[in-house]
Amino acid sequence: MLLVLPVDLDDDLGRKTGVETPVIGRDAVEEAAVRLATADPEDSDVNVLFQAIHAYDDLVASVDEEVEVAVVTGVDSGDVAANRRVGEEVDTVLASLTTGEDVRAVLVTDGAQDESVFPVIRSRVPIDGTRRVVVRQAQDLESIYYTMKQVLDDPETRGTILVPLGILLLIYPITIAASLLNIPGAAVLGILSGALGFYSLFHGLGLEETVDNAAARLRRGLYAGRVTIVTYAVALALIVIGVVQGFDRLSAAQVAATGQLPAARATAVFVYASVRWFAVAGVTTSLGQVTDEYLADRFRWQYVNAPFYVLAIAIVLHGVSGYFLPTVSGFAPIPIQRLAVTLTAGTLLGVLSTLTFAVAESRYEVEPEPQ
Repeated sequence: MLLVLPVDLDDDLGRKTGVETPVIGRDAVEEAAVRLATADPEDSDVNVLFQAIHAYDDLVASVDEEVEVAVVTGVDSGDVAANRRVGEEVDTVLASLTTGEDVRAVLVTDGAQDESVFPVIRSRVPIDGTRRVVVRQAQDLESIYYTMKQVLDDPETRGTILVPLGILLLIYPITIAASLLNIPGAAVLGILSGALGFYSLFHGLGLEETVDNAAARLRRGLYAGRVTIVTYAVALALIVIGVVQGFDRLSAAQVAATGQLPAARATAVFVYASVRWFAVAGVTTSLGQVTDEYLADRFRWQYVNAPFYVLAIAIVLHGVSGYFLPTVSGFAPIPIQRLAVTLTAGTLLGVLSTLTFAVAESRYEVEPEPQ
């Protein structure tokens, strides 16, 4: 007996039509194929089912033995589970066949993925042959044109493909135009290639959603009157000032030292000059965040720890960096006694703030508003 066995490893038939598998018998398989074609005409498994029916009819007309057709499916959750499911359905099909002849299978698939289950089927029934279904139109130039047209009609895909291609095609004419205007062509080439690289990284890392979410949060913050938007802007300005101050003092120290400072001394100069600006930036942002939490009725006393922690860390960094300052004109390292005082002060500030607001949290706990 020959068994025509179309295989649907990812169970498109069951998921898209609700048909219970295995499906046994020509009429049942034809009905399942029609239902799948109605649900998703572009699914390649539709062709597999109709090819199985065609193979069944050919074998019935050409061989002198019984022929049956049955559809077996897997699951859409992984190769191992799918192979196991196919094996179970093949066992069900074989058990339902009432014949005294040896059963041999003719497998029908649409690609290499479904053919990965062949060893599972071969362990249950001998395989006489296989038929891979290839849609004839997919080999024609017309189909290639139609596929490209569909891809380019999609706005997301169109932007992903055409924008980099457009930049690549424009590099040469823009370079020529720049040379005619006495602009260095290498500079233009570098700018364009940099833009293309940035665009590719942006899409390759999937940053579109991150940027969109950040912009949406910014808009919501502006409309809701979030204080943190202002404090973040102020903090950014303070950080820039701190960086500039740090590099200015570092340059002055290198001039006074008449040579290159060691890395540790250079770092100490930069930190000592900029840490106060960074501290003010940190306190500003934390106070803005605390204010927003209070206005949103989500305030907790432990949130007030943040500015004190920032101050404590700034005091420690200020003392440590000051101790390692170079002994050059305009710079005076702080003595060890002062370093000890700053370390103690930073530690006590952090500990006392934690204890103070923990006590406040326990005594003045905010009751949640009734819903």
